[in-house]
Amino acid sequence: MPSRTLATVTAMMVALGVPLPARPMQSAPQEYFIPTHRLAGVGSGRQELTEETLAQRTDAMMQSQTFTIMRDPQALAGAQRITNSKLQRLFRDAERKSGFPAETLQAIAYLESWGIANAESPAGPRGMMQISEATGRRMGLHINYSVKHRVTKTKTAVRDKHGKLVYRTVRHSVAYTVLLKDDRLKPEKAIAAAAMYLAGLERRFGGRDWAIWAYHCGEGCVADFRSIARLTPGLDSPTASVSKVFFGCSPVWNRELYQAIHTQMDRDYSPTYWFRVMRAQQLLSMYAGEPAEFRDLVEEYRYRVDAAHRAPDRLSAWLKPQDLIYGTLDDIRSEQGHRLVNAPDDPAFFGFQVAGLGLPGDNSADNHYGQAFASTIGTVAYIAFETRRLFAALAPGDETFVPIEVTALVLPMKVEGRAVQGSRTVDHSSGQVFDISVARLPNRERECLQFVLDDLGWDGCLGFIEEPPGSQTLHIGCSPSSRDFFGQVFEDEQAAVRARSVPAGAIPVGSEQP
Repeated sequence: MPSRTLATVTAMMVALGVPLPARPMQSAPQEYFIPTHRLAGVGSGRQELTEETLAQRTDAMMQSQTFTIMRDPQALAGAQRITNSKLQRLFRDAERKSGFPAETLQAIAYLESWGIANAESPAGPRGMMQISEATGRRMGLHINYSVKHRVTKTKTAVRDKHGKLVYRTVRHSVAYTVLLKDDRLKPEKAIAAAAMYLAGLERRFGGRDWAIWAYHCGEGCVADFRSIARLTPGLDSPTASVSKVFFGCSPVWNRELYQAIHTQMDRDYSPTYWFRVMRAQQLLSMYAGEPAEFRDLVEEYRYRVDAAHRAPDRLSAWLKPQDLIYGTLDDIRSEQGHRLVNAPDDPAFFGFQVAGLGLPGDNSADNHYGQAFASTIGTVAYIAFETRRLFAALAPGDETFVPIEVTALVLPMKVEGRAVQGSRTVDHSSGQVFDISVARLPNRERECLQFVLDDLGWDGCLGFIEEPPGSQTLHIGCSPSSRDFFGQVFEDEQAAVRARSVPAGAIPVGSEQP
């Protein structure tokens, strides 16, 4: 039977006296964009963490530490030192005597010193295991000084018996200390002592993860966090893990714990130390079993601008020279509607706005600057969604959500033959990064946005920096591994745009369903 439009079918039913089926009730219009594709346990979703989601987030957090470790020029040389036969014997001996795993000991040594026996921190810790002097003495390590004296001479102006000004040499004895012995600088002593110390921390705190955290920030620091956790619903079990405590809070939920973690992160990043040690353990295992794969990772995270220094941020490692493809405005024009897509213009619904983009003095094609890769536009939309969702849960009655202001999407490397100025502006020629301004956001919304960005970063999805520093402008891009996901979010955006273009109660032409 030939197909008929809905209008034709309806007319036939009316002519024949056939009752029309009841039209389904229209659901209330969606207040704001909610993507079909979602990440579990992010932002306000942390409050519904299942054990399965917690395990997924824990693994993602470990993997996200790869950049922190592998961006350092010492990553390869450190792996070579740590896995040499002499040190391996020391780690295994320490495990036999203490019960603390050799693999974890070597991961800590790798992160603390890259296996350098006489490593010294400006903050004071020394040696391969980076032990402070006070902790070293508690471990039973010998750190001995000797007081010595040296004579210094100074000329002092005095008057003789005739009142004439003369200069005389005065000798002074000045005491100084000399380090005679420091067991922290002896790997065989330091590794064994650190192993016993860590084993004791594990017994005290009831978990190896807590022992590792305490090794980094101190026993008092961890005791304070455990006290807060014991007063926190869902985390009051003595066996609550570091991972469960870290992900068990937000600006809305368990706020005291969230603030404590936030403060400690600003101080020394110690709440993420256990995740980093676990990833270092995996990487050293990779080096021992698949050295070529390890070297590929080193190359992937190498800072191409200056290989002797660490990559300053994730974007500098993720964006490769071959990604910087839009040299001129003509290059951008040729990609419009292909790899480059337009951002939706509906701030109230999507939670972000992209007005007035472009370059100073260039008014030739403002509309071309409101584009980027689909995954980039999807990233913007997802950040706005999670931020608004968390802000709504926070319910700050004195503040209203303000659409996030996108200040840059795709940009060419050159305009009229001259290079575009800006330390990170060239990144925009990839179509894979964007800038947002937080200057006009309410304080609570800014807090929610920062939490969401951090959370997506812990999941390995985002890299972001304030650029230039102090500008209140964030330079953001998604990771290569998450581009497919954010591309799917963009498809959700497009479906929402199409749905919103259909008048309320209307049925698209050609629909066969009454």
